[in-house]
Amino acid sequence: MNTVQIIFKERTLIIRESNKNEQAEIEKIHKAAFEKTEGAEKAQGISYLVRDLFDDETAMPIHSLVAIENEKLIGHILFTKVTITDCPLDIEAQILAPLAVLPDFQSTGVGGRLIDEGLRQLKKAGIDLVFVLGHIDYYPRSGFINDAKSRGFEAPFYIPEEFAGAWMVMELASGFIGKAKGIVKCSDVLNQPQHWRE
Repeated sequence: MNTVQIIFKERTLIIRESNKNEQAEIEKIHKAAFEKTEGAEKAQGISYLVRDLFDDETAMPIHSLVAIENEKLIGHILFTKVTITDCPLDIEAQILAPLAVLPDFQSTGVGGRLIDEGLRQLKKAGIDLVFVLGHIDYYPRSGFINDAKSRGFEAPFYIPEEFAGAWMVMELASGFIGKAKGIVKCSDVLNQPQHWRE
């Protein structure tokens, strides 16, 4: 099990792979993280999404990491498999969805540390590209490039032009952006229109 200890802002954070026994607690993190900003119904939907992705064979291999401080789970990030259809190149790709940090620990850098460690592990695992649909100012801090469609990668479902920048891509192995293109297809659970609407 990959485990890293990160010390920043006088905090000691442990990031490691999650285990089966933590799935219920992970769902609670996502529900709590999104309840205030997205409402109870959408927050519950996100927690169900996480639960269902854990059981989705088409999402494998998944990369599920938790952030721990003082033996308490405070954050979680999930990466699942995607394929790129109509693409002439053989590409190993994943999508980041979702990421959550408990409200009391938001805006402290925990989310960024989870992203960075997740990307480091994906690169080590031989992943070439990573996609995310998310906040246009937040994810580029970790190296994501806004508007993946303009780079040749169509989202699974239509994204209105005003939100085009929220569909992002990151290259972990060089030589794909500018040469590869196609439609990104997610796992069965994530490849549903309700997960691609604001």
